[in-house]
Amino acid sequence: MGRPLCEANDAHAIAASKQYCKQTGVNPDEPPIFNRRYSHAELAGKRAQYGEYIEVIHFFIHKFLSSISGSPIMIAISDDQGYILEFTGDPAIIHMIRRIGIEEGIQFNNDAGTNSIDLCLTHQRPFQLVGQDHYHKMLHRMACYTAGFHSDNGMILGTISLMMDIDFAHPHLLALLCTIADSVERELLLRRQNTQLQILNQFLLNTNFYGVIVTNGTGTILEINERCRSMLQLSNQDTYEGTSVFNINLISCYFQRAIKRHEECIGVELCMTLKDGERHYMLDVLPVYDSGRSVVRVVGSIRDITEMKKTEELLNNTEKLVFAGQIAVGIAHEIRNPLTTVKGMLQLSGKDNRLRHYDLIMSELERMNLIVGEFLVLGKQQAVQFRQECCYQILREVLHLFEIQAALNSITIECTVHEDHMIYCDRNQIKQVFMNILRNAVEALPYGGHVRISLDREDVFQRIRFTDDGMGMSAEMLQRVGEPFQTTKVEGNGLGIMIVKKIIEAHKGRVAINSEMNKGTQVDIDLPIAKV
Repeated sequence: MGRPLCEANDAHAIAASKQYCKQTGVNPDEPPIFNRRYSHAELAGKRAQYGEYIEVIHFFIHKFLSSISGSPIMIAISDDQGYILEFTGDPAIIHMIRRIGIEEGIQFNNDAGTNSIDLCLTHQRPFQLVGQDHYHKMLHRMACYTAGFHSDNGMILGTISLMMDIDFAHPHLLALLCTIADSVERELLLRRQNTQLQILNQFLLNTNFYGVIVTNGTGTILEINERCRSMLQLSNQDTYEGTSVFNINLISCYFQRAIKRHEECIGVELCMTLKDGERHYMLDVLPVYDSGRSVVRVVGSIRDITEMKKTEELLNNTEKLVFAGQIAVGIAHEIRNPLTTVKGMLQLSGKDNRLRHYDLIMSELERMNLIVGEFLVLGKQQAVQFRQECCYQILREVLHLFEIQAALNSITIECTVHEDHMIYCDRNQIKQVFMNILRNAVEALPYGGHVRISLDREDVFQRIRFTDDGMGMSAEMLQRVGEPFQTTKVEGNGLGIMIVKKIIEAHKGRVAINSEMNKGTQVDIDLPIAKV
């Protein structure tokens, strides 16, 4: 669109075309011969492919013909190869050209004589042939004008041609035809943009994951989807379109900031107390501007992050309990050693030496020993219940917990199941293993990325492979992974992988970790396949 008009009556191009016709033996005294044409099925397929183009061209051509009523003009539409798809306009001219073999489906190329369609497609610019510019003498009483209509990248999609008696020819007709072609291109572009906007609008408003609310520049609600109504506890029976967003207390202040201060509100956490407990939401509010930097729309999206918050709390509590248990074990061992020594020395002294308060001292030592024993129990693993379980089913439950957290952090989790087997395990402990590994993978991707999980068979083991493209670990850190308090995380304690190794060892399985800095980490968990 907006291309400069070239000089269409290019004498050199016309002369070269006529010279080609002479060299190939085209007879100017006979009607044009068309060596190539579409079959009925091919023509129907092309017309269907160009259906929208033909519809738009008809609209503008009809307006053009209405403005010059009484002028005998025929219009032809071709594809990008010069095949005629449709005629419209003056019936007398259409009847005349059909008699000389010009009809839908034939191709206008140089073998058919010098013609404006072939010249337009060959030289990629508008052309006109008037009178004797045509090679065939029977067309010397005709004037033909052709302009192409283009795609977004500038390629010609097809042509529009005007054909009339030479008495009605006018030098401005080619410029007018180019204007029509430009209008067709703008209309087609506008339709595509509207279609894309409609698809995007449908996707946003119909999604079950996001609540979406759209207002104008003054806060009047234009659209609100059902998910948003549900999360904000708005009645589905009331009409909110046309009312003010400032009446919705939970989100009103953020829309005011977007409208009055032009501020974006990203990642705002909201909390609502409902009958079934607290619900946590993440809110984004973005202003949309026109060319004058005035706010014309404000788009708000709300995500329910309640499950993510519960998952975070579960992971944090698990880590705290493990950490407390490890500290308890360490302290208990350190206290028990001197207690044992003191108790032994006292027993050697014995009652014969008449040590004062011997019985009281021994009873207090026994009580201290009992307390230390209780600390040691805290550090021991809970009772396990081994049974046959479906490995993928356990993994799927864990993935469900991480689904929202991964989406919010722009992390894609892909799971591929090649072979899924029954394993003999404690379900809760294996879930803990998967959760620890997935949490490490997600935390290794602070700016988004991919986590790939695959289930396959390795000899007599069910192999579960976790691969991320995160920060990775150095060779030195990889050697010490699994040791308490050895971690790459600022606030970590290194106990997560230690627990993983202990659990897998108790299940008679294997753990293999490979990592490379700035390339990612791969963790292979092998669990024995249950015997049928």
